[in-house]
Parts: sequence; C-alpha cells; structure tokens
Amino acid sequence: MSFLKKLFGISSEKVDLKVLVNNGAKIIDVRTVAEFSGGHAIGAVNIPLDKISSNIDKIKNYKKPIVLCCASGMRSAQATNQLKQNGIEAYNAGGWRNLN
Repeated sequence: MSFLKKLFGISSEKVDLKVLVNNGAKIIDVRTVAEFSGGHAIGAVNIPLDKISSNIDKIKNYKKPIVLCCASGMRSAQATNQLKQNGIEAYNAGGWRNLN
C-alpha cells in the first residue's frame, strides 16, 4: 500500500490544498501546452511533466510550496515525487478542476 501512496503522491498527512493556495502556494499544471490552453486552474503556470526536471531551479526559486495538478492526478503524482526528491515542498492536487 505504501508503494501505491508513493506512486500517486499521497501523503499520510492531511493538507488543505485550497488553504495552501490561498496562502501563496504556486500551482503548476503539468499537462501539455495544448491541454493547458483548453482550461486550467486560476493562477496556474504550465510546466509539462517532461519539462519538470529541467525546471527544478526555476521551481526552487518560487520559494513557496508547490501544488501540482494535471487531468487525473497521474502526471501530477510523478511531478510531485520528482520535486520532493529535489527537496521541494510539493503536493499532488490531482485533477486541475479540484483547485477551482
């Protein structure tokens, strides 16, 4: 079970993502540019999943918690794990509509 929690970026700690966002957390949508263009969470920036690793320094420079989203939560879970492995406070919000 812990493998699945890690895979999907699920933490045992309860965090209210909307409170995090209201307090200044940065929302990163990891869908493709085309998907992002079709609609996204208010205030989100688009860094597609395949570009996350090359943007680690940029993301660290936000100096804020990061809330990641995508269409279903699969890609944002992968991105959450990548950021956590790089010492960034990151949370998986799942689908972007969860943040609106």
